[in-house]
Amino acid sequence: MKPAQPRANRRECLLGMAALAVFALPKPLQATPAAMREAIRAFTGGAPLLSGRVSLDVPPLSENGNSVPLSVRVDSPMIPGDHVTTIAVFNEKNPHAGVAVAHFGPRAGIAAFSTRMRLADSQVITAIARMNDGRFFVASADILVTLAACLEGG
Repeated sequence: MKPAQPRANRRECLLGMAALAVFALPKPLQATPAAMREAIRAFTGGAPLLSGRVSLDVPPLSENGNSVPLSVRVDSPMIPGDHVTTIAVFNEKNPHAGVAVAHFGPRAGIAAFSTRMRLADSQVITAIARMNDGRFFVASADILVTLAACLEGG
């Protein structure tokens, strides 16, 4: 005759299932400064970033990260020989490093756009303009967020 096998009680079974569920849950996506640098490298192809020409307007302090205004403007004559083709915005702590991409042509007249974004935490926002000749211009801004958005499940 075989010895009796110990049986798990209901509480042990529930605790074991809860532990498995916690470890099986996917972790929420979150960009990092390294992920932002990689996203910028992918956008620029590793080309050097030049300062000037890009104006990034964001508030230095946001009491609520659910809706933070953002404006980007690039100083460009927007003529066939000298114009902005793309503006991209990146962040370092939201679920994804890439925030927005806007495409332009010389007939746009002005290279600018405004939007609102959610911010998961205080972080650096970077805007990069790609020119038709392959140059890239950059501007960055630090934003202090007191009430974060993009929280897990949000």
